[in-house]
Amino acid sequence: MSRDHLSATPLLDFKAQSIQGLIAARGWSALATHDRVGVVYDFVRNEILFGYNRADDIPASEVLSDGYGQCNTKGTLLMALLRAVGVPCRLHGFTIHKGLQRGVVPELVYPIAPLEILHSWVEVEMDGRWIDLEGFILDSRFLSALQTAFDGRESLCGYGVGTDCLSAPPVEWKGDGTYIQKSGIVQDFGLFETPDDFYETHAQEFGWVRSFLYRNIIRHWMNRRVRAFRSGRLKPQAVSTHSHVPGPGGDRLRIRTD
Repeated sequence: MSRDHLSATPLLDFKAQSIQGLIAARGWSALATHDRVGVVYDFVRNEILFGYNRADDIPASEVLSDGYGQCNTKGTLLMALLRAVGVPCRLHGFTIHKGLQRGVVPELVYPIAPLEILHSWVEVEMDGRWIDLEGFILDSRFLSALQTAFDGRESLCGYGVGTDCLSAPPVEWKGDGTYIQKSGIVQDFGLFETPDDFYETHAQEFGWVRSFLYRNIIRHWMNRRVRAFRSGRLKPQAVSTHSHVPGPGGDRLRIRTD
């Protein structure tokens, strides 16, 4: 185990008072390792709601303050909390096809969205092996609303989901990998010890105009749609009935583990 898998960084700012206070109040540090991972994972999955922050490369304390996040930002918070309670972790970076966000991204702006969207999951070291954690992205209320809206369908690519088992996706912590967007992956960027390292070499290519629109208008529109769908006020639109998108060369991507 590398000591770097437990270090704090500007993005993994787990020494912040808000994060330390949360851990102390919940008593997480006193639990066994398996349970520590479980309670931290469940907190990020369900108490930090699915939503869109101002940027990917924001510190964990800001994600906690926002109270919502997506794959990259919730992943930063998850890593910070895991390291704070002594659980080694790292980041695996990817891109996903924009079709996976259809339904959340308003149709008016969907055509100008980048074809590939920066994505990541967290890998945690436990019992001598690395375990993938991706199923924390969607909170259970949002996922339940999706399952109701698409009742009878197993394969889905849209609304933040890329899965072949929508009725029972592997999102609960049971000591093995959890996934909810895996089948939407296009490019695999490999492993990074910290999100800081990842965002130094990879950034979402919006361009300044689209970046301004996203930060100030589009993400707020997306968050309103997420809240409306979670509460049942927004009816689903047609999205792909296929969960998989082609990787480079037209084949399904093979995930790198080195």
